[in-house]
Amino acid sequence: MTDAMEAEFDLVAEWTLQAVRELGDEHALPAACQGSASPVALDWLADACRVTEGTRLLDVGGGTGGPAAYAVRRFGARPVLVDPMPGACRAARELFGLPVVVGAGEALPIATGAVSALWCLGVLCTTPRRPALLAELRRVLADDGDLGLLVFERQAARLGDTPEGNDFPTAAELDRQLDAAGFVVVDRVSCDELTAAPESWSERADRVQAAVAAAHGSDPRFHAAQDQQRRIADLLAEGKVGGELVHARASERSTPTRRAAGASSGDHCATLCR
Repeated sequence: MTDAMEAEFDLVAEWTLQAVRELGDEHALPAACQGSASPVALDWLADACRVTEGTRLLDVGGGTGGPAAYAVRRFGARPVLVDPMPGACRAARELFGLPVVVGAGEALPIATGAVSALWCLGVLCTTPRRPALLAELRRVLADDGDLGLLVFERQAARLGDTPEGNDFPTAAELDRQLDAAGFVVVDRVSCDELTAAPESWSERADRVQAAVAAAHGSDPRFHAAQDQQRRIADLLAEGKVGGELVHARASERSTPTRRAAGASSGDHCATLCR
């Protein structure tokens, strides 16, 4: 992972935690969902993935925990968050009290078939190892379990100035890789077709961003993270990349699977990791 990606996904998470502490808890959820999904998108994913009271939801690459926390508050889900960035995991735990595990998506410290629903939002385009990641997501999902994705997909032959470390699949490439991993695509919707977040939601997220900029605007790492976000915003605005929500379902296993070992945090997380 590049230095710019670490600044974008880890250091900014720590700074976001600091800003929310200063501004108030009502800013936590919008700030922690920034760049991942709006309330309308999360409602779509939760409905598609059959998330209800008590659903065991694994959020892989869950960052500062906004989508998982939303699933708790709105649907009563029981999530566990896995993310490779320690700062992001600390923020998710301190902001929302979520069970978190520091770990890579390609080697999840979660037992085989342990979850019935899994979210992976804005992650697949940040790694060239999509097949390995998708295979691992399939391993931890129960047969007939639901996978919810937010994927930024390539829509132009030439992209130009892309964020460091990003590898955007085409829709056709993603479908082939999902099929190879043992998933069947059930539904999909373009993010452009969804209603925007409420104004009050966006305003709170903007206040947190402004507080982070005021506190750390002179830090070169802040500018590196901002440049990453600018690049993806430009690609979206130019129509070269498009965001899409995808709901896929795990097909029946045809080959033996292995159990994963790893450390956990919290009783619920320990249950999944057994």
